[in-house]
Amino acid sequence: MHANWSWKVNYLHFRFALDVVLCPACNWNVHAQDQIEENKSKEKPSLKDTLDGQFDFSSFLIDSKGFMPIPLIITEPALGSFGGVLALTFLTPKEIPEGQTYVAPDITAAVGMYTANDSWAVGGGRIGSFPKQGIKYRAFLGYASLNISFYRTLPQIGEQEYKFNIDALPVLLSFSKSLPKTDLYVGAQYTFSKTNVEPLFEAELPDWLDGRDFDAHTGSLGLFTDWDRRDNFFTPDKGTILHVQYAVDDSWTGSDYNYQRLSGFANWFIPIKPRWISGLRIDAQHVFDDPPFYLLPSLNMRGVPVARYQGATTALIETEQRYDFNLRWSILAFVGAGKAIMRNESFGDAETIYNYGTGFRYLIARAFGVRTGIDVAWGPDSFGWYIVFGHNWNR
Repeated sequence: MHANWSWKVNYLHFRFALDVVLCPACNWNVHAQDQIEENKSKEKPSLKDTLDGQFDFSSFLIDSKGFMPIPLIITEPALGSFGGVLALTFLTPKEIPEGQTYVAPDITAAVGMYTANDSWAVGGGRIGSFPKQGIKYRAFLGYASLNISFYRTLPQIGEQEYKFNIDALPVLLSFSKSLPKTDLYVGAQYTFSKTNVEPLFEAELPDWLDGRDFDAHTGSLGLFTDWDRRDNFFTPDKGTILHVQYAVDDSWTGSDYNYQRLSGFANWFIPIKPRWISGLRIDAQHVFDDPPFYLLPSLNMRGVPVARYQGATTALIETEQRYDFNLRWSILAFVGAGKAIMRNESFGDAETIYNYGTGFRYLIARAFGVRTGIDVAWGPDSFGWYIVFGHNWNR
């Protein structure tokens, strides 16, 4: 069985959300870059596509000379069920070296978030590259103040709610280098955060809390390998991405904890027919020793509350099938299963968590392959809806 305490949100997801906001444009296709050059002479951006006259942001993005505002809506119940994220992003196209077919633009972004329960966050960062040298880098600095509810099931009492305020100051630095004549990148990533946890309740502190968690530093140094052959970052139609990372927290990395994390994921996209795209996702994480309670691995699945199911090891598989009715409109369905395995628990004894759901997409920026829409999803005892920009699996 999974742990008898459930969470509605995880501090890790703030760091992940900021990373996602910074990443979406880092895989523009060549066609989009060519159109930037072809449309520099336009005087006024248009919100209609020249191909079919439908609502489309491509011309606006191209003619705004690299400026792209990205608004996102937050629907997580733990953060008040409503909120917004706004990222002001500047894109700088790169010259494509001889022998290469695509180079991502440099990205500089400022991010702000506010939700209905007075959680807020700000941050900024940059993603860049030196294509001729085969080098990629990322840097980010932020601050978050999150009001979060945690839940634990107590004997003879049932589920109890514990509210906390978590203040965090995260920093991320990443550097990678391609191996000669391959698309495989090898690199190092360092993340640091100063975190303060303040109880917002008067009851006795639960026994699953570690005293260090209230005022702690975490510093993780990781080595990773990344192989990305998708045809588009936002909404791929074909291709594969593989990512594996091993990270260490210790006193010499600036952490108050001593633990290690091994994580990896793989996404495949296959066009079964011209209008039918089949996707498969596999994701797994494992931590050695004892991380802070808010950084334990958890199942990240639509329809399952954030960090509801956690363990020392998590593993999941999910498939998504998309059918394009026409150029603009698509419908999709997805189903998945996963396990969160506690220490001293076997894979077979761990509860199987499932999800399933459906949604629709609209091709909102044809030149960049950007689809957006809404998903509805169900889990074992929960329901969620999600506004999706690009693909739900984007990392």
